[in-house]
Amino acid sequence: MVQQTLKDIFSNYVSSANIIFKNKDVLSHNYVPEVTYHREEQIRQLANILAPSLKGHGVSNCFLYGKTGTGKTLVARNVTSELKKTNNNINILYINCKMKKISDTEYRLLAEMSRLLGKEVPPTGLPTDAVYNVFLSAVENLGGNLILILDEIDALVNKIGDEILYNLTRINQNINTTKVSIIGISNSVSFLETLDPRVRSTLSEEEIIFPPYNYNQLKDILKQRADMAFNDGVIQPGVIEKCAALAAQEHGDARKALDLLRIAAELAEREKSPKVEIRHVDMAESKLDSDRIIEIVRMQPKQSLAVLAAIIRLVESKQEDIQTGDVFSIYEEICSRTGLKILTQRRVSDLIAELDMLGIINTRVISKGRYGRTREIRITLGEPITENIKKILRENYLL
Repeated sequence: MVQQTLKDIFSNYVSSANIIFKNKDVLSHNYVPEVTYHREEQIRQLANILAPSLKGHGVSNCFLYGKTGTGKTLVARNVTSELKKTNNNINILYINCKMKKISDTEYRLLAEMSRLLGKEVPPTGLPTDAVYNVFLSAVENLGGNLILILDEIDALVNKIGDEILYNLTRINQNINTTKVSIIGISNSVSFLETLDPRVRSTLSEEEIIFPPYNYNQLKDILKQRADMAFNDGVIQPGVIEKCAALAAQEHGDARKALDLLRIAAELAEREKSPKVEIRHVDMAESKLDSDRIIEIVRMQPKQSLAVLAAIIRLVESKQEDIQTGDVFSIYEEICSRTGLKILTQRRVSDLIAELDMLGIINTRVISKGRYGRTREIRITLGEPITENIKKILRENYLL
């Protein structure tokens, strides 16, 4: 019966007329439009930095930074794509350092880069130095110029340290036939300060800043994509404006604006609605917020999850005025049961502040007079999100 139902769902979808979408792919994060709106200055800067490669000269390493969804990856891929079209002897190697099983160890990163350059490396078994030599050999065989784009470069350093960056920035000293330059991309404007001074001085020879998009810029970007993505007349007036306004509130994030528009349209499609309406944007925002919080929780270290589990236990026990000391007592129990190292109460207080900053909990600092200050803690997430969080905590044996 279930299989028949699934068959009906899929058959109906395939046979139904495509009322909403003309080309959904243009709303994805990976789509690179021919014209990139409101990043003319950044495009010009990066193009000028990379232009010497067209004559076979080496180019400076470059660092692009700005908040999520400000066009860093789009500009890097757009400019380097056009560069390769102009001179086929320029090679572009793009790595998303946040991808699992690609850059979570130095070995895997070098193996992936070698594979992209045509040299297969076994997933395990070789010394890291041997894999590095395979990568060097692949680079040397290229000739010309190689531009290595390391997207989410801060995630790479957080996982495996900055020694790999030091080695990559010195690669030109070890080869003669190929000139290598690095474009590092990060969401964190303070990332450079965390690097070893040796790495920082070579990686960030040039820096390009990407400010957040404003409301009008986001509206232009959405209209450009909507014209390509949707059939005529399906977007209700006010939908694009609302998506732009909501994303402008969140640091001018174009990715969020595109996600809101895409999800709103998908929800309308599932309803078999002939138009994407403002209410679909409201539904999409709720879904995005839920997905974002769940993903953030999944990414938290086990100590933070233990603190969150303690808070949830206190909330479920109907305790009012939950404070840091109450959380610490339950946290100690959880650590003793699971074998986790018990952190100091001060460190647990820091973890509570981090969970508050991430929007998972809400806290309010209250004064207790001569007894100091403490935090009053609440969870204001809806029941479906809380249930999904509890599921994650159970998977980690913390609840």
